[in-house]
Amino acid sequence: MSFFSVMSGLPASNGPIYLQLERFLRAAIHEGRLGGSDALPPERDLAAHYGISRITVRKALAELEREGLVVRRRGMGTFVAASPTQAVLPPPFPFQEDLLGAGRQTRSVWAARDCGTVNGEEAMTFGVPFGTAVVRLKRLRYHDDMPVAVEHSTVLAEYLPDSAALGDSLYRALRRSGPAPVRALHRLRAVVLPEDKARELGAGAGDAGLFLERKGFLKDGRTVEITRGWSRGDASDLVIDATVSGA
Repeated sequence: MSFFSVMSGLPASNGPIYLQLERFLRAAIHEGRLGGSDALPPERDLAAHYGISRITVRKALAELEREGLVVRRRGMGTFVAASPTQAVLPPPFPFQEDLLGAGRQTRSVWAARDCGTVNGEEAMTFGVPFGTAVVRLKRLRYHDDMPVAVEHSTVLAEYLPDSAALGDSLYRALRRSGPAPVRALHRLRAVVLPEDKARELGAGAGDAGLFLERKGFLKDGRTVEITRGWSRGDASDLVIDATVSGA
C-alpha cells in the first residue's frame, strides 16, 4: 500500500499549513498508520501531492525530527523512527513532589488565572486563528516555605472551561474536562535567572537556574498547552522516569 493511499489529503484544519502537515503526520505515526522505519516520500512529492511548498514540507519534517518521530538519512530520505518514543504522562512533568526534595514539604500555589486571546507567537504554536480564547496561569512551587519554581502556562480555553477548578494538577483538570494531552515535549536548559524571576524565587541576581519549555499534545497531534518555567538551580535535582511505548 502506497503512502498516498493511506495519507491521501490533509484534513480541514486551522493554522499555518506546515503545522497542519506536522499534526497530520504526527497523528498518523502515533495511530500506527505509518509504522516504524516506513519511508516518507521525497519532499518534492509531498509538496506536489498536498499542493504546498517544499519549504513548508521541510519545516514540518524538521519539527518531527526534533521530536524523534522521524529520522533523515543523507542520500536515502526521511523515515519514521524505528521506535518512536512517547512518554505516558501521569503528571505533566515530573518536577513535583519527588524531585523537589526528599523529606521536605512541597506545595503549589496558583498565583494568577486570567482569560484572554492568543498573541502572535501563541497563534503560531497552537495553530489557531487570532481571537481564539486561552487561559493564562501562573504557578509558584515551594519547598517548605521557600519558592523554588515559577511557571507560566497558556491553555486553549475550550479544553479548560473552568479554571477555578484546577486543584493541584493542570493535566488532571484537563482530563476531567475532556480531551487531555497524551504526550508532552519538554526542553530544558541551564540559564542565569532573569532579574524578575530571581526576585520571585528569593534568589540573587545572576544566580543559576533551570528553564523549562513544554508543549502538551492531544492524540491527534494538536497542541493544547504551552508552559514556560524557571527554577532555582540550588533547588533543582532533575530525574525523569518515563514509561515508553513501542520500545
